Amino acid sequence: MDESKIPVIVGVGQINDRDERLNPIELMAAALRHADEDGGGGWLSRADALDVVAQLSFPEFAEASKPLAQMLDITPRHCAQTRYPMGDSPVALLNAAANRIAAGEAEVCAVAGGEALRTAAKRAAGGKRDAVRESAARATREGRARYGIVAPTDVYPLYENACRAAWGQTLAEAQAESAEIWAGMSRVAAANEHAWLRNAVAAEEVVAASANNRPIAFPYTKLMVANASVNQGAGFIVTSLTRAKAAGVAEARLVYIGRGAAAREPGDVLARDHLYRSCSLDASLTATLRLNALTPSNLDTVELYSCFPVMPKLARRAIAWPLDKPMTVFGGLTFGGGPVGNYMSHAIASMTETLREGGRHGLLFGNGGFATTSHAIVISRDPAVASQGTHEPSVQKEADSGREPAPALRDTYAGEATIETYTVFYNREGPAKSGVVIGRTPAHERFLAYVAREDAEMLTFLTDGRREPVGMTGRSFTDAEGVNHWQM
Repeated sequence: MDESKIPVIVGVGQINDRDERLNPIELMAAALRHADEDGGGGWLSRADALDVVAQLSFPEFAEASKPLAQMLDITPRHCAQTRYPMGDSPVALLNAAANRIAAGEAEVCAVAGGEALRTAAKRAAGGKRDAVRESAARATREGRARYGIVAPTDVYPLYENACRAAWGQTLAEAQAESAEIWAGMSRVAAANEHAWLRNAVAAEEVVAASANNRPIAFPYTKLMVANASVNQGAGFIVTSLTRAKAAGVAEARLVYIGRGAAAREPGDVLARDHLYRSCSLDASLTATLRLNALTPSNLDTVELYSCFPVMPKLARRAIAWPLDKPMTVFGGLTFGGGPVGNYMSHAIASMTETLREGGRHGLLFGNGGFATTSHAIVISRDPAVASQGTHEPSVQKEADSGREPAPALRDTYAGEATIETYTVFYNREGPAKSGVVIGRTPAHERFLAYVAREDAEMLTFLTDGRREPVGMTGRSFTDAEGVNHWQM
């Protein structure tokens, strides 16, 4: 076993800027300095690779890796930033760093990300700015936007409602599962000094709409969605076992990096075969366990990406993870904090700390976009998982082999159809402002249809849980502006 090719995490760092003084690059620099100190010092000055998770809170920092290197006064040979701020980016960068060590292409790799979203909102006119929605809107096709499908909060409820029906759950059963997962995450966050919100909440509080927990998009409340109102940074340092030993790092502090697996869905949500599953999620998780010769029973800890309840629900089913076991080591994107693409850097740091304290194997699963990209990896206290050499993480062929042909998409449709999935959007004061249905024609074509605020009967039917709307028959008609409208 060539210890110079065995990748280990040697230092981790996290920062919460509650005073709202730091920009994203300053957050990244602070996190990496903490990671350097955590590893015993001297690592950043020897870094020959620096990777940064793209940020969106400060548009003036379109490329942050080189300014970060300058701030740290380092000159790594490799210095790069991810193309987009995707939720799986930190896992992908951890995998890439491990591959660089295993290939002998680098001796010390640093990875960091940071978002100053609270500061960005404060700087904006009127004191409010939704950087996530703004970014999503720039990439959204006009045909989707006219129905209200722009940001993640608009899309993930479509998956949630489709999955509930596919799994044969009632609305009450599905909400109870979400509430139990989220209450558990709040308890983890309450015990984690690095989490943004450290108040445990009861399951019933998670799902009950209130002045402090307004409905966002059915069936999600504010406490069930990622909390982007944070100023957070996190980073980690990867080196070889040889280097770590030479630096005098104690064996008890080393966490070994196993193999990872990644796949993606079609970028357009409406071009996917079904909205009640993710072949890329299934493939990345099952392949990661297989590549590391592990079963779910071997795992001591997991981090199942939690931007919205449907994601850990899908992930836990893929690996048969019990509902009563923790699904996060950091606290989840609601309570730990949701710094756009960099959440999993915090999870990597927290899992490293958790494994140092006890346990053997941990699984990290990240999701990006609109359930678009998936990347999972194992980190462990067992050197055996890290002694397998370089590997190609893509399992795209495996994911693609499980897909069925996607339905044809129609811009307009008039006639009878069934509901494939749906959601209802709410304004900040609480009342519903509109709804959207994804319908299927008798020929199984897919189309979008609008539900107006004035159609109170339809909005009530979609949300009261008395009958399952998915699969119900209705009709669509198209108005003079080419917008489809749904009616029963």
